[in-house]
Amino acid sequence: MNKKSFRINFYRLKTPLLRRGAGVRTIISNNLILFFLSVFIFSCGNSTTIDSVEVKEATPVSVTKISSGALIETIELSATSSFLQKTLVKANATGYINDLKTKPGEFVSKGQILFTIKSKEATSLGNTINKIDSSFHFKGITEVKSPTSGYISELNYANGDFVQEGEQISIINDASSFAFVLNIPYEQISLLKNNSTVQLHLPDGKILNATIDKSMPTVDATTQTQNILLRVQSDEMIPENLIAKVLLVKTEKQNAVTLPREAVLASETQNEFWVMKLLNDSTAIKISVIKGIESSDAIEIISPTFSADDKFLLTGNYGLADTASVHIENEK
Repeated sequence: MNKKSFRINFYRLKTPLLRRGAGVRTIISNNLILFFLSVFIFSCGNSTTIDSVEVKEATPVSVTKISSGALIETIELSATSSFLQKTLVKANATGYINDLKTKPGEFVSKGQILFTIKSKEATSLGNTINKIDSSFHFKGITEVKSPTSGYISELNYANGDFVQEGEQISIINDASSFAFVLNIPYEQISLLKNNSTVQLHLPDGKILNATIDKSMPTVDATTQTQNILLRVQSDEMIPENLIAKVLLVKTEKQNAVTLPREAVLASETQNEFWVMKLLNDSTAIKISVIKGIESSDAIEIISPTFSADDKFLLTGNYGLADTASVHIENEK
C-alpha cells in the first residue's frame, strides 16, 4: 500500500471515530445540564418552602379574671363655688377715711368695726371746740360696722380718702351664703332623688361631702340646665369660682359580674365590644360580649357567661387578632 492510499484509508477510519467522539461529548454535556438543572430546581423548591413558613411571635401580655360584687355607675358633672349674697358697705357720713381696720381677703364678723370716718368739720376745727367748751366732747368721728360675717372681697378706699355719704366703700361676701352651684341637664334632675348627699372632688385632690339644698326656679334657655345648690361644711376658706367635679349615682347593682375596663375592647363606633380570652397558655381568642353598667374602672359583662377560672388579657390585648400567640408575663 502506497502512502496515498494509506492516508485515504486512515482518513476514512478517523472520521467515524471523530463523529462517535462528538456524540459522546454531546451526551455528557446534556447529562451535566440535566444534573445542574435538577440541583437548581431542588434548591429553589427548598428555598420556597423555607420562605413560606411563617414564624408567629408571641405578644407579651398580662391576664386577669372576672370578679363579682357591687357596681355603681355614675355621671360626672361640674359645680362652681359661689357666695350667693354680697353685702355692700357704704359711708354713713361725708368725710375722710380715718382708721381703716381691715383689708381685702380678711374675714370679718358681724358688728366688727371696719373703719371710721372723720367729718370735714372735725378735720377743719380740730380740738378748738373742745377747748372752748370741754363739756361738749366734740369728735366728729363715726364708726362703720360690718353688717354681716364674711370675707372682704372688695375695698375701694384707703386711709385719708374723702368719701361722700352713701358711697360704696367695700363688699363683703356673706359666709352663710356660700355654696357650690351644680349645673345639671334638666332631663337628669330625677337622679337627685337617689343623691341626697354627694362628694365634691376639688382640683387639689381634696374631697368634700355636700348636701343638696335647693333647686333654682329657672332653667337656662339655651342649655336647658338647672342650678342646684350644694351646701358644704369646711373649716378652710374656699375661694369663689372654684370648679369641682360631682359624681351622681346613676345605677347601682349588687353581685355584678365585672372585668377591669382595660380588658374590654370596643370598635371605633362603640357599638361592638369584645374580650381576648385565653384558650391555653399561649393562645388568645376573640369573644364578643354584651356589657352592662360601668364605673370608672370596671365594666359589667352580661353575656356570655364565663367561669371563675377563665383568664382574659388585661394588657397587650389592643389590636390582637383572633387566635393570637401570647406570652403571659403577669397575672392579676
